[in-house]
Amino acid sequence: MKRSVKEIAEAVGARLVGDGGAMVGGVASIASASPYDLVFVADEKNLAEALQSAAGAVIAGEFAAAASSKMPLLISGYPKLTFARAARWLQEQSSENTPSKENSGGAHAAAVVSSSARLGAGVVVEARAVVAERAEIGEGTLIGAGAVVGREVKIGSGCRIYPQVTIYPGTTIGDRVIVHAGAVLGSDGFGYVRDREGHYEKFPQVGRLVIEDDVEIGANTTIDRGALDETRIGRGTKIDNLVHVGHNCQLGEDVVIAAQTGLSGSIVIENGVVLGGQVGIGEHARICEGVMLGGQGGVLPNKVLRGKGVAFWGTPAKPVREYLKQLAALARLGKK
Repeated sequence: MKRSVKEIAEAVGARLVGDGGAMVGGVASIASASPYDLVFVADEKNLAEALQSAAGAVIAGEFAAAASSKMPLLISGYPKLTFARAARWLQEQSSENTPSKENSGGAHAAAVVSSSARLGAGVVVEARAVVAERAEIGEGTLIGAGAVVGREVKIGSGCRIYPQVTIYPGTTIGDRVIVHAGAVLGSDGFGYVRDREGHYEKFPQVGRLVIEDDVEIGANTTIDRGALDETRIGRGTKIDNLVHVGHNCQLGEDVVIAAQTGLSGSIVIENGVVLGGQVGIGEHARICEGVMLGGQGGVLPNKVLRGKGVAFWGTPAKPVREYLKQLAALARLGKK
């Protein structure tokens, strides 16, 4: 579904330079763009390559405003962000104007939906999916093939629950949440009590999992429910593939967690924290607002990392400058 560059500029708040009547219908990289694709340039050094490409229009920073080009330009102070918004807007326009089963809603003949479940308008339940007793699913949500929605689960509107996702009973999911294939949400936490003979008995795992609006959860990620209270994932948080979040964890808003990170139980991650790949954090630790922890960084149990905008690295994690100084000192000792 193609749209004019002028319409796109108005939708994303960009300043148009050039022919607003040019039509584009998708987004692409500079190298793979067709005449109906939109591309972006975040750095002036790549502008010439974009202008010489086959693309139909370019989103670029203020550095491109005076460029000599027959190609339409959409000028923005944040070209990558504007490009992302343009891509989403184009996709939405295409969905609204393309008749489909997803738009009309309904459950596949091979799906199993309890008679006590409540499905909003436009909900799609694909083949072999299961929606259990008293589950509630908001309008326009997709439940992918083979997914399992447990009893009394609540899912908001506009969500995408992709194939083979398992959502345990009692989990609450907000609006516009994306859960990729194979994720498991709300399973029991890893909690045991040892008796005098050294045998382990399971500690009650009767809490719940709450996922707020606009969260995205990667493929094969697992998030445990609380033991007695709740695990909570804050609004706008983005979690990559193969991440584990233990029971009772509290993740704030706009947290970003890269792949293969593992969080033990009862950890607090405050707003705006960034965790790199393969980070490991011990139980009851706290990562304060705006902290950045580099890949394979480790935080010991009960520790606190503070410093908005401060980057930490290593195990145990230290401010990156301190950590690099220690590495350099060790290298000098090795030479001696």
